[in-house]
Amino acid sequence: MMEITCGKFFLDLSSPVVMGILNLTPDSFSDGGRFNDCDSAVRHALAMVNAGAAIIDIGGESTRPGAQAVTVQQELDRVMPVVEAVVAELPVPLSVDTSKPAVMRAAITAGAGMINDVMALRAKGAIEAVRDAGDVALCLMHMQGEPRTMQTNPQYGDVVSEVRDFLLDRASVCEKAGIASSRILLDPGFGFGKTLEHNLVLLKNIGQLAGEGYPLLVGISRKSMIGQLLGDAPVDRRLHGSVSAAVIAAMQGANILRVHDVRETVDALKIVEALL
Repeated sequence: MMEITCGKFFLDLSSPVVMGILNLTPDSFSDGGRFNDCDSAVRHALAMVNAGAAIIDIGGESTRPGAQAVTVQQELDRVMPVVEAVVAELPVPLSVDTSKPAVMRAAITAGAGMINDVMALRAKGAIEAVRDAGDVALCLMHMQGEPRTMQTNPQYGDVVSEVRDFLLDRASVCEKAGIASSRILLDPGFGFGKTLEHNLVLLKNIGQLAGEGYPLLVGISRKSMIGQLLGDAPVDRRLHGSVSAAVIAAMQGANILRVHDVRETVDALKIVEALL
């Protein structure tokens, strides 16, 4: 049975599970500004758990293409009051989506069970910030470039092998620095420095990444690739496409699906579980 420790929780990954997204940013592409105050954030987190989310992922800085960077203090001010409130209420682990070592340390101290880093712990001091938190899981994501410019002109020779090699190299760097392999998850980074064609090739070949022994986290929910495939559908019309993509990823071995629409994805994954 595949499982991973997330702070005081064990996350059973023998069947695919859902990670509910809780954005605390005013400018996230899908739900920016909706959950900026503590009370609404806690209510939404609990609603996602009641809908079947096995873990909640909180983010305080938008990583959509072209998004403006925020300072460490801005991110701490957005994230930490909600982290502290949500940790006290949630019956499931909490993940914090950040690349900043100071935010990682504060989140871990407050009880976060996972650090979800789009930079794969490449920021100076990031590995050191999480290394000694031995019960906290770490998700390493692939991104070509950086959020402000990543979609300008992404180029690959073989997107699947390049993404796989990057992720395995980052996992190796972390392990050599003293982070146990059992703490590490991998995320191919759909939409992060990738064209629609790159994303589709990755989705078609998720099994190649899922076979590397690390749990695989996939986030496709409501992303622009879904909108493009549905004829430039706006964000609020990407539900069915997002659920379809999550099912495809789960059928090929993805362990955690990071989504906005929790109940619908949980229902779809029950069918996947029955088949698997």
